[in-house]
Amino acid sequence: MKAWFAIDLWKRVLLGLVLGTLIGLAFRYGLGPERGSELVTTWFKPVGDAFISLIQMLVVPLIFTTLVSGVLAMGDPKRLGSLGGRAMAMYMITTVFAICFGLLMGTLVQPGAGFDTSIASTTDIEETRSRLAANAPPGTVGEQLMNTLLSIIPKNPIDALARGDVLQIIFFAILLGIGIMMAGEAGKPVEKLFASASEAIMKLTLIVMETAPLGVLALMAWVMGDRGLSVLTVLGKMTLAHYSACILHILFTYGFIVKGVLRLPLLPFLRGVFDAQMVAFSTSSSNATLPMTISCATKNLGIGKPIASSVLPLGATINMDGTALYQGLIALFAVQALGIPMEPSMYLTIILMATLVSIGTAGVPSVSLLLATTTLSIVGANPEQIVLIIAVLFPFDRILDMMRTVTNITGDLAVGTAVAKWEGDLDEDVFRAKDPV
Repeated sequence: MKAWFAIDLWKRVLLGLVLGTLIGLAFRYGLGPERGSELVTTWFKPVGDAFISLIQMLVVPLIFTTLVSGVLAMGDPKRLGSLGGRAMAMYMITTVFAICFGLLMGTLVQPGAGFDTSIASTTDIEETRSRLAANAPPGTVGEQLMNTLLSIIPKNPIDALARGDVLQIIFFAILLGIGIMMAGEAGKPVEKLFASASEAIMKLTLIVMETAPLGVLALMAWVMGDRGLSVLTVLGKMTLAHYSACILHILFTYGFIVKGVLRLPLLPFLRGVFDAQMVAFSTSSSNATLPMTISCATKNLGIGKPIASSVLPLGATINMDGTALYQGLIALFAVQALGIPMEPSMYLTIILMATLVSIGTAGVPSVSLLLATTTLSIVGANPEQIVLIIAVLFPFDRILDMMRTVTNITGDLAVGTAVAKWEGDLDEDVFRAKDPV
């Protein structure tokens, strides 16, 4: 047992990922799709769901306590404004680059060229209509953006904590931290309380993260056993374009930030974020991965807790590079599959629209596909065609969403590293530390 825990967590998680994939594929192709899917859903999915519930349990207390404690540790509200401004600017810049990579790979690979959209069954189309109706945001894109901004202010902070509304929790925690700071000596007992609570929650996070190898194994066994490799036969070019665009964005955009801008070695960064990437890959949820993301930031990358506790929760809600990249790719997939003429000027429109659509996207599985209605409408797809495209993609979206989430949280950590470096809150000894095993 000691030998197991002596191995780096990222290696154990990777082992769980590989074993889960092999087990799931063995069930699906050894016992048949129906029987294999039934068994992995019965025996593996509950274990994966329990793991997701464990890390979701930590999200609200982790954000709230560490952010309040982080604001107090800064000692000056002006520093918080500088930190937030730098983070937001970086998030917007990386989002634009992500969309460009999606458009580039969509143009090179041509995933929709010659695609037979008639494979979508009547049942898939009707279910898609129901999903879109249930998730349709009211008003125009501008109105949606304004509603998102207004919804940041919680009418009832307790209700926001109960619902797990990350943006509202961040807003309230920042104001509460500033209020405690302004209270001076009277606020010292509360400051100590939040500092102690933050440390306790971080210790609990480390305990829960030790279950990640088993959770990742169970989730991957379920996904592979339930879906298998069918996405490669139906959407092979789409999968190739999507994964290639995400990998290129991670290596070139985030690699340039780390190595070119910050003058830090890239390999320690990639090694340091690997635990969070594997959890993101298996859960397909930025919010569910957040405890691991914060743990990787502080323990592996040397990012100070004030930076990690403020920049990363914000990134999990605002910075959706994988989502934005997918919006550009799905737009090209649609115009190629449906034979819609594509004007050069439309590329700029897609970049703008995909950026707006990705802001504030809920960090939950497959929400990116449901948001594609806005992006598809601007390239000239009519409502019936939009339903058809989403109906084709939805059954296989989990496999695509896994890579989107990896891209999202890698971007959060790259920006967090940059902000920490600029704010003088990055421990480079920790960042550059050699792998002990």
